[in-house]
Amino acid sequence: MRSSTKFLRIRRAAGLLTSNLATAIAVAASLAIAAAAGFVAMGALARAAQGPASLMLPENAVTRVSAHVWAIMGFPNIGIVVGERGTLVVDTGLGPRNGAIALHEAQKLSKGPVLYLTTTHYHPEHAAGEGAFPAATILVRPIAQQKELEERGMQFVEMFSSRSAQMKELLAGVKFRAPDITFEKEITLDLGGVTARLFWMGQAHTKGDELVDVEPDSTLISGDVVQNKMVPNLPDDNASMRGWVEILAKLRPMKWAHILPDHSAPGDVSLVEEDYQFFSQLQARALELKRDGKSADEAGQTLLAEFKTKFPRWPNLNAIPNVVKHVYAENQ
Repeated sequence: MRSSTKFLRIRRAAGLLTSNLATAIAVAASLAIAAAAGFVAMGALARAAQGPASLMLPENAVTRVSAHVWAIMGFPNIGIVVGERGTLVVDTGLGPRNGAIALHEAQKLSKGPVLYLTTTHYHPEHAAGEGAFPAATILVRPIAQQKELEERGMQFVEMFSSRSAQMKELLAGVKFRAPDITFEKEITLDLGGVTARLFWMGQAHTKGDELVDVEPDSTLISGDVVQNKMVPNLPDDNASMRGWVEILAKLRPMKWAHILPDHSAPGDVSLVEEDYQFFSQLQARALELKRDGKSADEAGQTLLAEFKTKFPRWPNLNAIPNVVKHVYAENQ
């Protein structure tokens, strides 16, 4: 069967594009479209997204987000974009067992023979399940993310494996393969009747955060960059609060009807503005207290109390002191 190059429309913006599509063969074609008709109420979506109750993705439990986008709500939320000729899976779950669940759900939904896989960033619950996907799967990543994965991917696999016996089991034997396509700024995949624009805007939760704009659905699969009432997670020095606020500022003019974050409930474009207001105000206040001579610990406690009053509906406000320490370190 012919390579998927026939079905791929690539739009490069200032980018380097590498491709290994000649080896790609069609994914097995006994696939059926899911019977879901219509859209699931946002309340049901919110209930499905409440925290990682399990490290395992649910089976036979996809949720329709928009006309061509489905989600497996779990750790993390997996996006599945379905066109007439191809299907794109966004993120893999933690390790090959979860990757196999994501693959199986995508196969049940798929209409066409071509399968793409991309990851919103390199952390194990997003990328370490890629080994479950067939060799013919076309793996696409931003250059910045691929570099970060090569530098820190296995380090994070080992760190996650040390957290629990179940994580160790799920991540046993994980290896990462080279992507078929890398891009610098953006690339558009034509899936047949729907396009997925994969794009990178800079450093936020990681150096390689990717977002996916699905049209004509007006849907953003946002990774960690846009969440639903979650204090920003800045796990190490590859994260940047300054960069995160700058990216959110650039996203503010957009008018998506649907946003699918990776660790919180779906919503609409208002999530961008809510995140921008919270993140930018937290950064500005931390810098103000730093200029006033407050230590990072003092500022963290001050802003924790302040933001509990200003943003009472945000559930993980105890993470604020860590964010403040990061802002201080980033602005020496």
